[in-house]
Amino acid sequence: MKKKVIVGLSGGVDSSVAAWLLKQEGYEVIGVTMQIWQDEEETVQEENGGCCGLSAVDDARRVAQILDIPYYVMNFKKEFKENVMDYFTREYLCGRTPNPCIACNRYVKWEALLQRSLAIGADYIATGHYARVEQLPNGRYAIRNSVTAAKDQTYALYNLTQEQLAHTLMPVGAYTKDEIRQMAEQIGLPVAHKKDSQEICFIPDKDYGKYIRESGMGEIQEGNFVDTEGKVLGRHKGIIHYTIGQRKGLNISLGHPAFVQEIRPQTNEVVLGSNEELFTHTVRASHLNFMAVEDITKEVEAFGKIRYNHKGGTCLVKRIGDDLLECRFDEPVRAVTPGQALVLYQQDHVLGGGTIV
Repeated sequence: MKKKVIVGLSGGVDSSVAAWLLKQEGYEVIGVTMQIWQDEEETVQEENGGCCGLSAVDDARRVAQILDIPYYVMNFKKEFKENVMDYFTREYLCGRTPNPCIACNRYVKWEALLQRSLAIGADYIATGHYARVEQLPNGRYAIRNSVTAAKDQTYALYNLTQEQLAHTLMPVGAYTKDEIRQMAEQIGLPVAHKKDSQEICFIPDKDYGKYIRESGMGEIQEGNFVDTEGKVLGRHKGIIHYTIGQRKGLNISLGHPAFVQEIRPQTNEVVLGSNEELFTHTVRASHLNFMAVEDITKEVEAFGKIRYNHKGGTCLVKRIGDDLLECRFDEPVRAVTPGQALVLYQQDHVLGGGTIV
């Protein structure tokens, strides 16, 4: 009996080739596009593109026809709004810098899609992520780096659960992007050279501030820029407009370069300081999720990343509380940002991670 797999078709080249690869392997493949955009104007949806806009549905449907697989659009608007859009706004209002892709992967692309897929008799879900799922000798499932470091997407997947990983296939992780595009061309897929989506899909104009202001979830008030001693340096236009390490767009002249050091929602202050003050050896994280191991009970060595495009560094990791770990990097890291993820690796597997506090 062939296993049934539901492939999340985003209308891009990666998920399209993932569906083809699984079909080649003998799986019964069904294509699904997750409808996550809200009830906006059709023109806006068209421009959105992103990974799940209206044009994505057209592209995905054409791909499904060529691959000769059943294709459906499933509505996940509610899950996306609650777990991604509202979370994004809340985090900024609390002075943190969110990572919506991590939230979307964990709660929408996996939790919601997987539950619905299992309910209709599927054995697995699959995506076009550049990563691999492996079962380790200890029996646990872990995300492993893709063969191509340039496109590696393991950072945004650290929060998946064992249950989710046990039902996940990621066939694209065994190839480079060039190989994937080449395959798409050979099969005759119309999306072979479609460019990758970069921006946050629900903020196509990249104006986070406007989006948060219009969300109606909180009031954005001006406040003080202060130095590390608390001395007032000038006025800022609302904490949602700043992130740790930021230098551009501060609109303040101090006669020397100033960088955002800290955001204090309680007092509505943004702390400015020098570039040197942005470096630290110590990073703490909560909301932990362990992957390659069930937990860490003693100090372990790992390789840590504090943001998606951070090249990472070796560190010592230990538990310092029920839901808190401390990570001490050998080399200091710059601009540690609350709300972003600390992701830990051992060899080329994800050990686990958490949200930076």
